[in-house]
This record gives sequence, C-alpha cells and structure tokens, in this order.
Amino acid sequence: MAETVAETGNAALASGTRRRVLDVLAGSPVALDAQAIAEALDLHVTTVRFHLDHLEDARLVRREPDPVGRRGRPRLLYTVAAAQRVESSRGQLIDILAGQLATDGPDGQSRSIQAGRAWADTLTAEARDSSGRGRLLRVLDELGFDPRPDGADAIGLHACPFRDAARRHPEVVCSVHRGLIERVLETGGPPEAEDAQLQ
Repeated sequence: MAETVAETGNAALASGTRRRVLDVLAGSPVALDAQAIAEALDLHVTTVRFHLDHLEDARLVRREPDPVGRRGRPRLLYTVAAAQRVESSRGQLIDILAGQLATDGPDGQSRSIQAGRAWADTLTAEARDSSGRGRLLRVLDELGFDPRPDGADAIGLHACPFRDAARRHPEVVCSVHRGLIERVLETGGPPEAEDAQLQ
C-alpha cells in the first residue's frame, strides 16, 4: 500500500536533523541554499543536501533554481512548502494560547480541562454507539495520538500532535487532553471517566 503524504511527512520528520533543517528554513525570510543551511547548523553541506532531498520527497520543502543568473550549474534554493508554513503557524498559535493559559495557574488548568471537554463534544457525535473505550480509541486515533490498547484498562499514546507545546506547557496541554478523554468516556455510555487517568 502506498504511503499517504502525511505518512511520508511524518517519516521524514522522524529525524531530528531534518527537523532542524526545516526549522532553519521556516525561520528564514528568504530562500536558502544548502550551504547556508549547513553553516547555520554546523553540518557538512552533503549531509544537508541528503536531508533536503528527504524533505522535498515528503513535500515539506520546495526547491527552485536561483533566479539570479550565474555561470555553470544554477544554485538551488529551498523554502518551506506552503502546507508546512500553515502547520508552523498553527503550532505557534497553540503555543501562544497554551502559554497564556499557563500564566493563570490553577484557573488556567481548570479552563484547559473545560476546553478539552468542549472539544470532545465536537468529536464524538458519530461514535456514540460504541463503548467508551472504543470511542476513545477512535477519537484519539483520528487526532493523531497513535493510541494502542495496553492491557485491559490502559491505552498507550505513541504520538502527540501537540508535542512541542506540550513540552513547554504540559500543565495546559495535558489538561486539555485530560478533559477530552474524560468527556469522550462519559458521552453516550456508562460513567467510565471516574477511572480515567492521564499519566
């Protein structure tokens, strides 16, 4: 089965070096060549080109020849693909909102839980006929958490679509997740949320 664009992108970003290359491009107001990226990251230019090829294959960056004419082989310039710029903006917004809630201490955490519960209400309408655990697995999978049952009562989350914001503001982001999980378990089934814990 062929990989989707999203799967290809996720595989490309599994490399920390590729994420750093992408960060340099995302932070630059102009297109950069491999040499400039190599200097910014203190890497060999051949290494950078290798990672740029992977990022281009995953459609995370775009490559085009330098419009300024030069003799010989044209210099190649790289920019972040439009879809990746949207993703970067989304990440920045999440981080800013989480940071603001984090300054409110317990009140911010309580509002984060309520936000998670409200979010769950928009996600569970089509899954009300399944068990609480089945609903939760479906919702978490659709959101990109890569949930996997772990024994009779636990579900392991092997990915987080909000990883960067969660590292900086875990008290907020994890509280949103807690509210989401509690509400999904409550919706349309027995009151299983009392036993829900996010660890």
